[in-house]
Amino acid sequence: MPSPAERYAQAARRRRDGGDRLEDFAAGLDFALDPFQREACEALGRGTGVLVAAPTGAGKTVVGEFAVHLALAAGRKAFYTTPIKALSNQKYHELAARHGHDQVGLLTGDTSVNGEAPVVVMTTEVLRNMIYAGSSTLDELGYVVMDEVHYLADRFRGAVWEEVIIHLPRAVQLVALSATVSNAEEFGDWLAEVRGGCAVVVSEERPVPLWQHMQVGRRAYDLFADDGGHDDARDEQRRSRVNPQLLEEIRSLTRGDGGDPRGRGGRDAHGRGRGRGRHDGRGGGRGDGRGRGSGGRGGEPRGGGGRFGGAASRTEVIRELDRDGLLPAITFIFSRAGCEGAVQQLLANDVRLISDAEGERNRRTVEERSAVLEGEDLSVLGYHQLVEGIARGYAPHHAGMLPIFREIVEELFTAGRIRAVFATETLALGINMPARTVVIERLKKFNGESHVDITPAEYTQLTGRAGRRGIDVEGHALVVWSRGLDPFAVAGLASTRTYPLRSSFRPTYNMAVNLVAQVGRHTAREVLETSFAQYQADRSVVGLATQIRDQQESLDGYAEAMHCDLGDFREYAGIRQRITQIEKEGAKRRSAARRTQAAVALEALGVGDIIRLVGRRSGLAVVVRPSRRHHGEISAPMVLTEHKQMRRVSPGDVSPDLAPLGTIPVPRSFNPKSAKHRTDLATTLRIKAPDEGAPSVRDRAAQAAGGEDERLAALRHDLTTHPCHRCPQREEHARWAERWWRLKRETTALERKVESRTSSVAQTFDRICTVLSGLGYLTEDGEEVTATGGRLRRLYTEKDLLAAECLRGGAWSRLDPAELAAVVSMLVHEPRREAGDLSPRLPTDGVVDAWTDMLQRWSQLEDVEAEHALPRTGEPDAGIAWAVHRWASGRRLDEVLHGSDLTAGDFVRRCKQIVDLLDQVGDAAPEPHLRGVARTAVQKVMRGVVAADRLD
Repeated sequence: MPSPAERYAQAARRRRDGGDRLEDFAAGLDFALDPFQREACEALGRGTGVLVAAPTGAGKTVVGEFAVHLALAAGRKAFYTTPIKALSNQKYHELAARHGHDQVGLLTGDTSVNGEAPVVVMTTEVLRNMIYAGSSTLDELGYVVMDEVHYLADRFRGAVWEEVIIHLPRAVQLVALSATVSNAEEFGDWLAEVRGGCAVVVSEERPVPLWQHMQVGRRAYDLFADDGGHDDARDEQRRSRVNPQLLEEIRSLTRGDGGDPRGRGGRDAHGRGRGRGRHDGRGGGRGDGRGRGSGGRGGEPRGGGGRFGGAASRTEVIRELDRDGLLPAITFIFSRAGCEGAVQQLLANDVRLISDAEGERNRRTVEERSAVLEGEDLSVLGYHQLVEGIARGYAPHHAGMLPIFREIVEELFTAGRIRAVFATETLALGINMPARTVVIERLKKFNGESHVDITPAEYTQLTGRAGRRGIDVEGHALVVWSRGLDPFAVAGLASTRTYPLRSSFRPTYNMAVNLVAQVGRHTAREVLETSFAQYQADRSVVGLATQIRDQQESLDGYAEAMHCDLGDFREYAGIRQRITQIEKEGAKRRSAARRTQAAVALEALGVGDIIRLVGRRSGLAVVVRPSRRHHGEISAPMVLTEHKQMRRVSPGDVSPDLAPLGTIPVPRSFNPKSAKHRTDLATTLRIKAPDEGAPSVRDRAAQAAGGEDERLAALRHDLTTHPCHRCPQREEHARWAERWWRLKRETTALERKVESRTSSVAQTFDRICTVLSGLGYLTEDGEEVTATGGRLRRLYTEKDLLAAECLRGGAWSRLDPAELAAVVSMLVHEPRREAGDLSPRLPTDGVVDAWTDMLQRWSQLEDVEAEHALPRTGEPDAGIAWAVHRWASGRRLDEVLHGSDLTAGDFVRRCKQIVDLLDQVGDAAPEPHLRGVARTAVQKVMRGVVAADRLD
């Protein structure tokens, strides 16, 4: 072991070498390092890990690139991890251009390029899998860059980031790059605890100032009254003052007078004056890279002559931005169809944002890049509209597009060859596509379950794209006003600076068997207790304990205030409380009886029965799938309402004495995903339903006459005979007693919360191990992994245990490659709408048998998870099994997607996920035959458009 003097000399040498290498690195840049970048790089040079939290576009990735520089200089390896494949591809090209293709590799699950290079870009899941597999690729690893590390808050994939951070050897220096979060110090403290040291570098300064605006009609106003809405986080009080001219304009439109068509302050009919893009000494016009885009100070509007009472059209907004020199722009539309519709609108209005020569150059680029696609597929891929839009300078960007098309849009937009992109929020995640202006059409988005308001953090992430470093001196965020949009809500989103990072970590079955195999159950439990989730839970316990102590003092005060000289008033108050509780329980029982009665009536319904819903969603509905009983559990019936909505019906949606109003035929071919099928059936429902009101509700669970609860009678007797009942101050004491009981219940709940949070992650791990032992994946004592558990170690899908159970059951062994691909799709596909396919179309008897077997195993697994209070495994979905089977059988894309709501991009993305899981099945299958079938299935799925965007 080195002496103190030797350790000091080594540290001094690292600081000296790190400083020299930083100067070498900085000399190769075409810009000077910002203070936060230099601070973070110096920390890396000293040999410590670093967390960098800074706004979008601030240049955090420079720190990651310095880590790559250090690795190459020291002859060690560096891994650069990202949350999504598109960002991995982009970073791969950037690093390969800088260091040479022989020095840089790429691993993204379906793509492997030079994987043993000293610098490898990969998705975070790939690194996690390598760690669990003990890959030799990890040898000589010196640095890991985790880009977009705040993604660990994602409830579906966030746990992967924590797994990597916990399990990486401490000798590896970690570079964590995060968007601005308000608890960066807390996250940094945890990193220091699990990694042995971490410097925290926080910057809240945007390199390009951001100005906030709202578009009302065809005029745009500064959102804030002062400074034109300049984004300055140091002056929160100023930012709370919304521009009064904006408010007055909105009020005038909502009153219906339309406002002054000439604008405010004597502006001409086109709103000229100190509007956006005019040379007023603070910014330039079109083409100078400095489009001002705000009104003059004091909030003068820009643009002109908005339509009466309505929101500006997409065409109007883009033309105004183009006129005032504020392109390129990204318009965020939280709808894939909306993105495509925006391009259609611009094409229909003959909008052209680039010259004919530039357009022809773009057209040739798209044609060359798309040459790998089969000609007959182009129409179903939306190619012709895409290329026409790109030739005019605009394009869509969303997850439903073909990956190669998205990459073309990203490349052309970054190169300045297209001027407007209409995108969903997925573009805001990491991909380097900055613009001069960001436009947001709505402040609500669909989160997969319902339409919700976007959060301040999401708003900041979206608008963070505005302002290109080194090109623009200012960026602009423009929210398009429409009726019902509150400008104060927009101001709140733009002003909030509190974005706490919350862990979403929880143990999984795959994680459990891998940890037990590597370090044993006891050590694995200790490892999991070092997670950020447990760290945050333990920290919150400290605050809860303080709150409990404070409440205990209040309880003592309340007890003193309710003191009675005649007797024990706490005992008297307890009797009153028990009486109240029994009365409430009686009411609940009666309500439960009514719900039980309704549930029995629902279970008796058949397909085609017409019922009337009550409550908030009242109206007629027809049953399209009845209740089903699986292992003691009953699924709710699925109905189609007269408003063409698919929904499941609970007892609370109907009256207790529910009875069918009539019956209509439901075609066997009815597909709930088809808008036409839903419309036709809803029309039949409205025509043929009898004209009857909702059935009356009768309470059949009323108390029997004279049957007063014996307990209540006894308690009321004790109450009236208690000494405190005669106290003249009884009701005053009772008020203090009520406060005591209420606070006591709250304190007890807090004490339970403290108990549940202590070692909560490890307790979940214990329950998972109990399930795995019961199913034979771990030994009976849970200390070792069995041969069956070894197969589970290689399955990283979200439905990992269900996949392992299906493999063990043998139903997949009789499938051919196309059938296996179809069956595996059931573990991958998640429908975008709430209602899945009620009766999925399955291609062969073999697939039907495998689907039936999978449903049975899923139902059994759900029972086990419910018994052990574990999160439920998601239900498998066979919605794309038919399409995947046809594709794996060699059919053309237009045939595969015919009659389906699935977009080409969605289908390709699902196929990539299927290929990934098929690869895992090929590794985990118990017999050679199935392993061979899985590898053949990979080849059959990975063809045509699915393989088109793979790097050479």
